[in-house]
Amino acid sequence: MTRPIPRTATLLATLVLGVTLTACQARTEPPGDVGVCYNVVPQKGGKLKYFKLVNTTSLESCAANLEAMRLKFLRMGGNQQELYGAFQANFLFLVPEGVQTSQSLEGPRYTALVRTGDGRLAIPGAMPAQR
Repeated sequence: MTRPIPRTATLLATLVLGVTLTACQARTEPPGDVGVCYNVVPQKGGKLKYFKLVNTTSLESCAANLEAMRLKFLRMGGNQQELYGAFQANFLFLVPEGVQTSQSLEGPRYTALVRTGDGRLAIPGAMPAQR
């Protein structure tokens, strides 16, 4: 006759397994260079290539420079609607809704800037609501 495994042992084993799996999950983190804004280009095989765009003092300024680059490419006949960037250990994702940021490529994204009715970027809540 086998004895049942105590509930505490089962919970402990589950916790250890969860921590182990989380620790093994790869996280792609951006460079942490102070004041450097990068354009990030995904390569074949999942690697990323970082191109220095400008030196700047804020995430918003970096996002604005990335947006200017994206618009220039569109005017030249490109069709890329989404763009990656990096600034001081944060990834920036220029998407149709605005700019999102994350501390890793695979991590949760947070809204940094939103698009106004005419397509410009603004800090959330900075623009009055249009009726």
